[in-house]
Amino acid sequence: MNAPPPKVRQLPDTLFVAMAGNIGAGKTTAAKSISQAFGFELFDEPVIDNRFLADYYKDMGRWSFTLQLEFLIKRVQHHELISRVDKSCIQDRTLYEDPEIFAKYLHGLGHMTDKELDLYFEYFERLHRGLHRPDKVICFVVPDVDTLMTRIKSRGRAEEQAMRASFLEGLNGYYSAFPSICENKYGLEVLKVDVTRIDIRDGEGREAFLDEVHDFLAH
Repeated sequence: MNAPPPKVRQLPDTLFVAMAGNIGAGKTTAAKSISQAFGFELFDEPVIDNRFLADYYKDMGRWSFTLQLEFLIKRVQHHELISRVDKSCIQDRTLYEDPEIFAKYLHGLGHMTDKELDLYFEYFERLHRGLHRPDKVICFVVPDVDTLMTRIKSRGRAEEQAMRASFLEGLNGYYSAFPSICENKYGLEVLKVDVTRIDIRDGEGREAFLDEVHDFLAH
């Protein structure tokens, strides 16, 4: 018996949607599914071509500040490109997670000095001023750190394989407040989705996720 054809989902307006969530939550898979289902232009997270990511995982104290600046510049470039694209766009990870989560967390762990954190925020305040903000943010929630670890292991990025559960648990603490920060500080509308037990890669899980996204984006 042939599988039913995929649903045709249409949205009326040009939208800028951004994905948010902890490492291993499934943002990249979701962004690709949304791009395919709705015809959005996909802006991948700049991980593969990041010049400092491998060094960062080997020595966070040396490379955290440098890595955060690299991500900031790449995401600002994405926002500038998205403002010129005449179609809806989906961004894999938001611009705002770096200052509100990663920079603060790495500073708290002692991997960035007070001066480095201050300088990072000076760059952020100057570079993000006047940028086209996302219309909507979809934030993945995965309270179970073991689930994140399993997904990280399965996707097999070499530089991530030594990551510890305690590091992800600390990030989860910051992510718990992130939707409220998006809404109250940046004026962004947020959809929270707990994907701990949902497989959005195919089948009913994917269809249910895309239906929820459609309803969120259509209003």
